[in-house]
Amino acid sequence: MTWNNILLEKDGPVAVLTINRPKVLNALNEETLTELGQAIEQLGNDSEVRVVILTGAGEKAFVAGADIAHMQKLTPLEARGFARLGQKTFSSIENLSKPVIAAINGFALGGGCELAMACDIRVASENAKLGQPEVGLGLIAGFGGTQRLTRLVNPGLAKEILFTADIYDAATAQRIGLVNHVVPAADLLSFCKKMAGRIAAKGPVAVQLTKEAINDGLEMDLEKAFVHEADLFGVVFSTTDRDEGIAAFLEKRKADFAGK
Repeated sequence: MTWNNILLEKDGPVAVLTINRPKVLNALNEETLTELGQAIEQLGNDSEVRVVILTGAGEKAFVAGADIAHMQKLTPLEARGFARLGQKTFSSIENLSKPVIAAINGFALGGGCELAMACDIRVASENAKLGQPEVGLGLIAGFGGTQRLTRLVNPGLAKEILFTADIYDAATAQRIGLVNHVVPAADLLSFCKKMAGRIAAKGPVAVQLTKEAINDGLEMDLEKAFVHEADLFGVVFSTTDRDEGIAAFLEKRKADFAGK
């Protein structure tokens, strides 16, 4: 499948998905969100891909936000539909059976910050800027930002970020837990690819079920989450990857996982 605003490249088990609208700093409109959702669905069905890296084209922006020119024309009903499309697309990333690493190469504001938060791991370049500036435009975060930010950082800090519309540099974003790592811009993609390679070398089913346990557990009380974890722990014992992983450990060799 080919798209107007999305690029998809594969290097063995690692896929790099790029938002490709550099002239507008990769701003998100309906077409881009739809294409992103299609690409995520395609990657979910691709048995060769084990890890996805998500980034933005150009050197200035990961995603600078939702397309303001597009939003200016929306009616209230259309705006709600736009928000629901963004939420659905970002949830498809969050719930993808494979880990997604955000390579934040510049501005990640508004919808761009929300997109990064939907990914499993966030790596920022030193020149990255993150924030939720919507209230400064008389808007609110509409692609899941009020919910994911509260879960990533403490509620009081999330409210400060959302209420003030302040923009944070990469070092501050790392300090507050919004990003995992900060690296030089020139090293961003290689750093993410090395991390993706380390993840891809592990048991794919185990990685998938670990993501499922974490995501589902966040919505449960602790005891139910423990039971869910135990259920998934039992599931991995039905896989050939479990047999291979344990055999490789006992035989002191590298495991060759089949993802089954």
